[in-house]
Amino acid sequence: MAAYVIGHISVKDAEKWAEYKRGVPATIVPFGGELVLRGQRKAVLGGEHRHTDTVVIRFPAIEAVDGWFHSDAYQQLIPLRLQAADVDLISYEAA
Repeated sequence: MAAYVIGHISVKDAEKWAEYKRGVPATIVPFGGELVLRGQRKAVLGGEHRHTDTVVIRFPAIEAVDGWFHSDAYQQLIPLRLQAADVDLISYEAA
């Protein structure tokens, strides 16, 4: 069953964020990950949403999400992510 990682993002440092974004794709490939969407908010159609950017990554299974997130390659990027942006990162399993 497919699984997804959705990141809601507020960029603090555009240069560091660009560096982080360049590094992520190589970390998802070994786990069968695919970047589905990377975009900027245009409107909040209901409720509230504090972030300006969103990313959606599809994985073949929730186990692949866990493997990716805990991999050495991705863990090495987390300090850069923390400097670059405020990110709420959530995993979902498709129903």
